[in-house]
Amino acid sequence: MARAFVFPGQGSQTVGMGHALAQAFPAAREAFEEVDDAVGRRLSAIMWEGPMDVLTLTANAQPALMAHSIAMLRVLEKEAGVDIENVMFVAGHSLGEYSALCAARAISLPETARLLRVRGEAMQDAVPAGEGAMAALIGVDLNAAQKAIDAAPGAGVCEIANDNAPGQVVISGHKARVEAVCAGAKAFGVKMAKLLPVSAPFHSSLMAPAADRMRDALEKAAVKPPLTPVVANVTAREATSPDEIRRLLVEQVTGRVRWTDSVAYIAANGCDTFVEIGAGKVLAGLIKRIVKDAKTISVGEPGDIDAFVKL
Repeated sequence: MARAFVFPGQGSQTVGMGHALAQAFPAAREAFEEVDDAVGRRLSAIMWEGPMDVLTLTANAQPALMAHSIAMLRVLEKEAGVDIENVMFVAGHSLGEYSALCAARAISLPETARLLRVRGEAMQDAVPAGEGAMAALIGVDLNAAQKAIDAAPGAGVCEIANDNAPGQVVISGHKARVEAVCAGAKAFGVKMAKLLPVSAPFHSSLMAPAADRMRDALEKAAVKPPLTPVVANVTAREATSPDEIRRLLVEQVTGRVRWTDSVAYIAANGCDTFVEIGAGKVLAGLIKRIVKDAKTISVGEPGDIDAFVKL
């Protein structure tokens, strides 16, 4: 069995996430405390007590999701004998790429938390509230999604942000243009076009100011070669050197999340089992659509550990 560890992105957060884990395992508690210290506030209290609208703020959700993932990984290392160097690949969806780099020891946990706090604030500040939007187009491939974008009337930016799985493409840009694409999407085979509950047009060229801020932050960050190959979002290939990792993380802010290609690359290189570590089960569902015969398991709470060990 060749395993890949994958880490979820924004949208998987829920109030209470990681609380049972922290109560049950000292290794998890220590991870949450490290993140709290790094960001200079009790982020864990927001995770466990809410309110949801505060947790969902980009500057909170991004480090919170990473903290949950790494806390779970530390429990697996302590309780289940996991050695990250024996994992074939790691990868993460959007902010999950930072979790993957932290898991592979390329970036320390406190450094990762600080970077995601900056990333969240920078992405939120890049576009005034209400001017940007994202939408999921269901039932079409990249070519059809691009045709829907090209045919939509009006000015403004609208770009493909995520290639999540066959039949699921996410677009991002100015709100009016995104809404225009959604309105005319059925003509191009889109079964459903749904605006997403996000506060900014992530992974579009409108995020350029955020990319500049992340470039500055990453230049100052300590980054080491990963112990396990990390598959980057924007290339769907391995990123190995610290300079390459920094460059690709900057490009990721405005670039497309090539999740379909990333999972396909991991599978083509001999991996048959994908372990989703952290909040939710979104990635496991996407992976089954990309690689039909892949084994998947989601591990985010104490009750998931026995199933992981049996697998």
